[in-house]
Amino acid sequence: MFITFEGIDFCGKSTQVELLKNYLVKKNKKVEIIREPGGTEISEKIREALLDKKHYHMFIETEIFLFSASRAQLVREKIRPYLEKGVYVISDRFHDSTTAYQGFGRGIDINTVRHINSLAIGETVPDITFIIDIPVKVADERKKIKTNMDLDRIEISDSVFYEKVRKGYLKLAESEKRFRVIDGTESIENMHYKIVNELNILEKRSVHEAR
Repeated sequence: MFITFEGIDFCGKSTQVELLKNYLVKKNKKVEIIREPGGTEISEKIREALLDKKHYHMFIETEIFLFSASRAQLVREKIRPYLEKGVYVISDRFHDSTTAYQGFGRGIDINTVRHINSLAIGETVPDITFIIDIPVKVADERKKIKTNMDLDRIEISDSVFYEKVRKGYLKLAESEKRFRVIDGTESIENMHYKIVNELNILEKRSVHEAR
């Protein structure tokens, strides 16, 4: 199964990725965690260029193609082979991030973003995507805990940008059945419980349909 986590920066998705991995491992499932951008030697080099604050002058067209190039490599080198072996793949971000950040956030035409995403991932679409949703004000408070030296090129974006990204995610959630919106202001435990519950429902449904 291919599971992805999405949401604006500082929403807490990375914590939920680790908790879900631990849960599945305890159920004797083979699990691999990947992150975006990154995950392969080539993709990690692209990540360095994308997130380096020195590259403040990067154009949005360059940005979307770099994210997609990293993803294209990751899909073919890691994700597809893992899935073919029956591994549960959990990704901290995937192509929906590009739609939300570069599409809704940066203002690149959504249809253009969809075409670029389609080329990058092909038929490798997540089985289920959890959007950890938090108000931008909450994200701003969490951001203050990190120093400016720790923030990457995307994280230093202002609240206006993040409002667009958040609205983009919520709009995406209405577009496909694979999305599940989780309230990121709830306790870590409650969020994990809801995520596991949604995953179990999907697995049972898949087994039933297979019969």
